[in-house]
Amino acid sequence: MPKNNDMENKEMKTYSLDEVTDKYIGKKGTPKRDEFENELRLDLIGHAIKQARKERDLTQAQLGELVGVQKAQISKIENNLTDARFETILKVFKALNAKINFNVELLNQNLNLI
Repeated sequence: MPKNNDMENKEMKTYSLDEVTDKYIGKKGTPKRDEFENELRLDLIGHAIKQARKERDLTQAQLGELVGVQKAQISKIENNLTDARFETILKVFKALNAKINFNVELLNQNLNLI
């Protein structure tokens, strides 16, 4: 007689990324969630820089030379191992001839421009 496996009778519940993030990182607006999202943004910037550099067939040393920083600094930026200055990030994107867009959202503020 075959065993009745409890797993066979249970339906698996799926969770959205937002639900999992809320549960394990914290709800939006909490300090832990803000820190997580900031780190994620920095990681994405590093990935974008690395991808653009490789598409332009540049080494980290060559990009560093164009920007005026050492190869190690480019590596740290690409791997999110440093709090690079905003000015340096802008120089890197300029050296890569990359268009950048920033979206600034003021939270909990009403601006009346008259």
